Amino acid sequence: QILLDNYYFTSELEEQLRKFVSYYNHERYHESLNNLTPADVFYGRAEEVLEERDLIKKNTMALRKQMHYDKQQVNLNQ
Repeated sequence: QILLDNYYFTSELEEQLRKFVSYYNHERYHESLNNLTPADVFYGRAEEVLEERDLIKKNTMALRKQMHYDKQQVNLNQ
C-alpha cells in the first residue's frame, strides 16, 4: 500500500510507515518464526502462544469428535 500512494507530506509517509511496522511486528504471522509474530518472539511469548494454540486445537478436535459421535447416534436411532 505504501508504494501505491503518493504522499505529499513527510508526516503522511511517516504515519503509513509507522502503521506498516506495527502491523509487521505485532499482527503478521511469520512462517520462519513458527507462525508467530516478531513481537511474540521478542517479548518471550512464543512458548505461551504455541501452547495456547495446541490447547485450542485439541479442544476443537475433541468437540468435532463428539459432534460426529452424536450425529452417528441420532442416525442409528432413526
